[in-house]
Amino acid sequence: MFHRLLLNPEAQDFIRNYTEDTATLAFKGSPFPDISVQDLMQQIDSRRRIEKKLPLWFETPHIIYPPKLNLEQTSSEITATYKASLVDTGSLADLTGGFGIDSYYFAKQVDSVHHFEINKELSNIAKHNFEVLKQKNIQCFASDGMAAAKKNHYTTIYADPSRRHDKKGKVFFLSDCEPNIPDALPNLLQNCETLLLKTSPMLDLNIGLDELKSVSEIHIIALNNDVKELLWILKQKPAEKVAIKTINFHKDTAQRFAFILGEESQAFYSLPLKYFYEPNAAILKSGGFNTVSEHLQVAKLHTNTHLYTSNDLIEFPGRRFLIEARVPYRKPALKKALTFSKANVATRNFSESVKTLRKKWKIKDGGSIYLFFITNLDNKKEMLICSKV
Repeated sequence: MFHRLLLNPEAQDFIRNYTEDTATLAFKGSPFPDISVQDLMQQIDSRRRIEKKLPLWFETPHIIYPPKLNLEQTSSEITATYKASLVDTGSLADLTGGFGIDSYYFAKQVDSVHHFEINKELSNIAKHNFEVLKQKNIQCFASDGMAAAKKNHYTTIYADPSRRHDKKGKVFFLSDCEPNIPDALPNLLQNCETLLLKTSPMLDLNIGLDELKSVSEIHIIALNNDVKELLWILKQKPAEKVAIKTINFHKDTAQRFAFILGEESQAFYSLPLKYFYEPNAAILKSGGFNTVSEHLQVAKLHTNTHLYTSNDLIEFPGRRFLIEARVPYRKPALKKALTFSKANVATRNFSESVKTLRKKWKIKDGGSIYLFFITNLDNKKEMLICSKV
């Protein structure tokens, strides 16, 4: 059980207002005779780590924070809120409750939540924090959620399987995770109307589809153009068509794009026109490149160059640029065009790396100019000089 003395007003003030490095605290020792310096350091360090990811938990007094490993594995408030928008009323079992962020936001949407966390200390911390946050429709169980889900019926079952080992590198199988969802799938689907799974963004979509079988929707969630989570919605009856829904949260906006997996889409192609578009990370993960071209009526630059162009500016789920100049990738042309020493450099379907190009052409990083080194429709290399729209 966490140290209850951490909740004393003096200890809370110290944790919330300590500004020095925690190494300094380790050297000085704890100012409280009944609280270890290790406990204080963990609370201070963990609270600092969640300031942007979990602002409600950061700002609320009397919250207890777990070790950093548990914080690294937890959802952000933004992604947890999005997940909660996918469920509606009834009961929900969170089989991998952890610190409780997902459970808290699910509880805003459904009638009751059962939070299962086999780590008793972490379960106690989550229970305490739910009480502090006055979320009363969550029950915490320091037990195996998978065992409970096989015995009881819930409207929704949610799980966030974690890797057991890293031997296979970035491409992995859900059967390598704990809990092993593919093995338990028949039992789980018998005991719920909807099974919602969160997986690592590194999971290959085709591998996930092959292992899970009954997928009806895949949600790809990015935060500031960094894919954070894949969400899989499963039903008892396999869907005839799987919907892919992408969302990229950026500042106060949310870029969305959706399509049906496997639908035939015809991309069309063009040399660079007036405007230039770079799809966000969620779309890149989805693989719906031809669909973007057809649905949004923007031309691809090349079969293997997942960038788009048009003469008229459109709303686009990604970054938009005005093409200021097109420069053939030849030494005389580039030397004449590179009249600046600083630019943001990117490559797509190009044989040289950004590092090599910067060194070769003496381009420092930064500024308001964007350079894209690409292979165009005619299989010729060129540099696009762009400004952000």
